[in-house]
Amino acid sequence: MRPLAKKVFSLIRAVSLLLFGGLLGAPTLATEQGPVDPKLRQLLQEAVSDNHSFNDRFHAEVWLVDMSRRLESRMPDTRKRLDLLKQIHVEAKRAGLWPELVLAVIEVESNFDRFAISSAGAMGLMQIMPFWLDEIGQPGDNLFDIRTNLRMGCTILKYYLDKENGNLTPALARYNGSYGSHRYTTKIYTALDNRWRRY
Repeated sequence: MRPLAKKVFSLIRAVSLLLFGGLLGAPTLATEQGPVDPKLRQLLQEAVSDNHSFNDRFHAEVWLVDMSRRLESRMPDTRKRLDLLKQIHVEAKRAGLWPELVLAVIEVESNFDRFAISSAGAMGLMQIMPFWLDEIGQPGDNLFDIRTNLRMGCTILKYYLDKENGNLTPALARYNGSYGSHRYTTKIYTALDNRWRRY
């Protein structure tokens, strides 16, 4: 077997183990602190208690293999990479977002560093402000926990997307706390086009 074919075969096998072997158990700013919108608080409360997983395993396997190759240079550990990608896919779909968009947001926000902390105090992959834990606080919540961070980040981004009637540019700017500026959204679109978009 050729080296490339062997590598792809190993990756597909790892994805299959992740999907069928049950390896998974059970925001820059994401929003500026200030008066908390009651609707957003309610959406986050519902989100943190929701359990969801892949429904279409074939689609999931194809997507995971493709995205795993794209993420490999940033995250060489195959198991960790696939675990993260599965969680991103699940949380993006649960919120009604494209998983590729969430990957672009994570790239720009934290460069896939789950322990990233911004100068403003935003934490984790999607850079969630810690005041959200006070607002919706469930015991044991931790913004460095991948699932918690992704669930909150995806819920917040979808909230802003709905608020902007599906217009992604101002929704991303609201997510980042840079409404009125195109600098952040340009970074997201560049990451999406250069690395994550599927044609």
